[in-house]
Amino acid sequence: MGRQGMAPAYGALLWVGLLGAPAASASVWMQDVPPSRDVSSTPRDEQPPTPDAPAPHDESSAADTPASPAPEPPPPPLRPTVLDAPFLDADPPPPAVPPRQLRPFIPHGEPDTEAPLSAGTWVAHGGVTLLPLGTVWAATRVGGDTRLGASAAEAAAGTVLASLPGRFLFVHPSYPQGRWMELEVGAFGAAMVVTPPIAALGTWGMGEIAFGDSQDRGHAYLGALGGATVGMLLGIAAHEGLRHLAGSSERLDFVRQYLAFSLIGSGATVGYQWSRTPTPRR
Repeated sequence: MGRQGMAPAYGALLWVGLLGAPAASASVWMQDVPPSRDVSSTPRDEQPPTPDAPAPHDESSAADTPASPAPEPPPPPLRPTVLDAPFLDADPPPPAVPPRQLRPFIPHGEPDTEAPLSAGTWVAHGGVTLLPLGTVWAATRVGGDTRLGASAAEAAAGTVLASLPGRFLFVHPSYPQGRWMELEVGAFGAAMVVTPPIAALGTWGMGEIAFGDSQDRGHAYLGALGGATVGMLLGIAAHEGLRHLAGSSERLDFVRQYLAFSLIGSGATVGYQWSRTPTPRR
């Protein structure tokens, strides 16, 4: 038999090989996979523990660990009090406050009539009393009129007129609150504005009428006005200084005020005599 007779045999062998290769590979793959088993038939001890399942309780380890303490009993219920029931008629008792000794009410600035003055305060008052007298004598040295009587009369006229509005310079209310403070400040400011012109008018009028005219009356009045202003500032300072030394005593309060007024009048006299030029006498 030749090659033409063997060709069908070769074709049949090739066909069988092609069909048998997938079956052989499948059998080899099945041999590598482990056989499946039923979970329900597996013993309980051999099953793997699941994450959610609790660990098995070991009686031997539990016997070794100490027992946990028993829980504490709950606290007794709170009893309601008066503060917990605000709508009850019963009010809580007020807190105990120790008694406090009250001091007598003394208004600010109220004088004490029985308070004595010290020896130094008396000496200070006497020294300030000499100041207006020395100012009147100085007025006779700075101007053309050397008459002491004329200078004293001019200073007295300025002092009397200065005391009319000047008393509001020393207003000290007993109750410095609210409207009292406003009235005090208003009166003090008005007195500071009005007192020097009025005091200067008294000094200037006495000098021009009683003791001869001045060549320039306007210039003489301005001199008296300037002296009265300086004397007012010195008088206020002297009055407050003496009042501070006297404390709450009202003794010599009238003297302190008129010492301040006399400083205003004597200051106006010095300014008037220094600035005026008297007319030549005939």
